[in-house]
Amino acid sequence: MNRLPVLTAIALIAASAAPAEAKLSAAESRIVRTVDREQARTLDLLEKLVNQNSGSLNAPGVEAVGRMMRAELEPLGFSVRWVPMTQVGRAGHIVASRRGNGKGRKMLLIGHLDTVFEPDSPFQRFVRKDADTAEGPGVGDDKGGMVVMVAALRAMQAAGTLAAADIEIVLTGDEEDAGNPVSIARRDLIEAGKRADVALDFEGLSRENGQDMGSISRRGSGNWEVRATGRTGHSSGVFSASSGNGAIYELSRILTAFRTELPEPNLTFNVGLVVGGATASLDEAGIRGTATGKTNIIPEIAIAKGDIRALSPDQYKRVTDRMRTIVARHMPGTGAEISFDEGAYPPMAPTAGGRALLDRLNLVNRDLALSEMAPIDPLKRGAGDIGFVAQDVDGLVGLGAAGGGSHAAGETIDIPSLWRQAKRAAILMTRLSREKP
Repeated sequence: MNRLPVLTAIALIAASAAPAEAKLSAAESRIVRTVDREQARTLDLLEKLVNQNSGSLNAPGVEAVGRMMRAELEPLGFSVRWVPMTQVGRAGHIVASRRGNGKGRKMLLIGHLDTVFEPDSPFQRFVRKDADTAEGPGVGDDKGGMVVMVAALRAMQAAGTLAAADIEIVLTGDEEDAGNPVSIARRDLIEAGKRADVALDFEGLSRENGQDMGSISRRGSGNWEVRATGRTGHSSGVFSASSGNGAIYELSRILTAFRTELPEPNLTFNVGLVVGGATASLDEAGIRGTATGKTNIIPEIAIAKGDIRALSPDQYKRVTDRMRTIVARHMPGTGAEISFDEGAYPPMAPTAGGRALLDRLNLVNRDLALSEMAPIDPLKRGAGDIGFVAQDVDGLVGLGAAGGGSHAAGETIDIPSLWRQAKRAAILMTRLSREKP
């Protein structure tokens, strides 16, 4: 596993506690000027990206956004390829690389082309609300993040610091609804993570009480399904030795045990759908259920679906093992099974290397006269693509823009955060490109 040296981390912590005497280099000052000078161009790119629908299942739309990003990256010296993902039912990914001088840290930049808004959504267009706010589908998640990435790379090129940087970029086309199996859908991202020394994720910036926050960890997520069964018959026999308790009581027992026996720090587990009766079934997507039954019939089947979010692989395994144990304790006359999907998003656990990266970012903040960014509670961030590389490389999350209402009509972006984040990212990448791996 690539981890930042502990001594380097300690030195950085000490440096961040020292008096604020450092200042931007000449190249870094040019980065700042370039980001400010190109504000109109950056906003135009954001509007263009947002106005192209790229719902995860809209393959032509995702491909169109991929072509737009290719047009931005190739002039910066990146070799860009499109990786089709038709075999997992999705459009594909952009993978771009730029070889530097080989002396600094190899950086992996992560973002995504898709949004949650499919072509049938009424929310489709970029709208400027006021000087500091714009609205649109995916404006923050993650088209704002891709725009920050491009603005930062352009500023590095203008300042002459991009030439030395070894950078690989993976822009997935299905972050909001990953194709299965994920072993294929995330193959290229995982391979890129193994080649990198640092991972920088350009999803949205977290803010708390008006302050920009750093993100060095995020929980993973996976889905589970419980199917309980019982002996059907006349309700007058329920609880008897011959009839048993029925499927719905068995499912209720299991869900109650989950709620009382599973809780621990950094863990959540939600029940999102329940259906049961004499008959019960789910649609192919697993998001709609139908059931039949009468009050005088003991239910034969009951189904529940939910998710589980954990902060580390060990926590995820420990809790899912306990869930299996709970499910196996059947009530009389019943049975039950639990299954977990294969498309789980791995967690990004906090590490010393991740904290050292945040220390580096806070040195950038100091030199930009910006407030220090404290690490945000991982319970306040959802799962994301960086989890697929977190076992191999340290990283930072949240280098994209700030905003609000993601995944819902009315999603917004805080426009000034685009410039702030682009400056942070460009200077951070410039400095990392000069550090020995």
